[in-house]
Amino acid sequence: MITEVGPTALEIANEKSWFKSSYSTDTGAASCVSIAPLTDRVGIRDTKQNNGPAVVIPAAAWTSFIREVQADRLTGT
Repeated sequence: MITEVGPTALEIANEKSWFKSSYSTDTGAASCVSIAPLTDRVGIRDTKQNNGPAVVIPAAAWTSFIREVQADRLTGT
């Protein structure tokens, strides 16, 4: 169980810094995340909780994740 509380998404980056994929829809049922590119990190938040908690990871980790997704190597098997 994680008990540490970190900054909210809007404490990490202002609202204009966050964006989501153009493949995402604006329906309430969508499970989307938005990201905020920072200097050497990337913020990730749930779009249903714009000022909720956010995860911040190194930019290199984000780049590696995107490469794996694009190469279809994250199948969950």
